[in-house]
Amino acid sequence: MPQIPEKIHELTVGQLSARSGAAVSALHFYEAKGLITSRRTSGNQRRYTRDALRRVAFVRAAQRVGIPLASIREALAQLPEERTPNREDWARLSEAWRAELDERITRLGRLRDHLTDCIGCGCLSMETCALSNPDDVFGERLTGSRL
Repeated sequence: MPQIPEKIHELTVGQLSARSGAAVSALHFYEAKGLITSRRTSGNQRRYTRDALRRVAFVRAAQRVGIPLASIREALAQLPEERTPNREDWARLSEAWRAELDERITRLGRLRDHLTDCIGCGCLSMETCALSNPDDVFGERLTGSRL
């Protein structure tokens, strides 16, 4: 992994990619989504401040546990501009995601438990299928065919 001298305060997109392990296209995507920022040189090249390394690590860690990018952007927006997220930030922000993750775990557990009921049947019954219509929510709200 290339080392960046301490006197260099800005990174090229290639350097940020090499150091963070994120593809250049991913960094461009993160920037387009407002997760990281860069400035443009006179030659229109991107330059990232060193705090972008920690922000990219933060984004990738949150993505690995299934947090949507919109939620990650909202979390990073709570931090002062160009401040590197630290351990306390991660603890505070990840606590806010706990309920969402718990709900997702519950839904995945239900899916796992009912998955064998549907293998091979092919019915996906609107009244009884626990996968496509849990608790018959469509029957409560709609009549006729499902859109």
